[in-house]
Amino acid sequence: MADADLDVVIRQLARQLHTGLMARAKERRDRFNTLAAKAKGKDARERYKLIAKNTMEQATSAAKRLQMSADNVADSYARSMRLAATAAAETVEKKQAAEKKPAKEKPAGKKKPAKKKAK
Repeated sequence: MADADLDVVIRQLARQLHTGLMARAKERRDRFNTLAAKAKGKDARERYKLIAKNTMEQATSAAKRLQMSADNVADSYARSMRLAATAAAETVEKKQAAEKKPAKEKPAGKKKPAKKKAK
């Protein structure tokens, strides 16, 4: 990973976080569904099922936000690196062009006399 671009690393880490987040959310959802199955009353069963449903909705939205943020950061980094590379290349080209042709010197010419004002 030493030679990998940082934007690729950012995307990989976000993918790992997304996978982990969704796995934990599914575990929690399954736990609440198990509690709902074991519940004695109808109200408790519905409450646990609602909690399980809300858990998945919240985890899904958090995972989407995480993924979008990581994509934005990775795209921004890649764009800035491209711009920095082109700016560096332009600077090198300007230096090489300046070294190839020396600056022209102005010949020391005669000064023109100042014009006289008409009276």
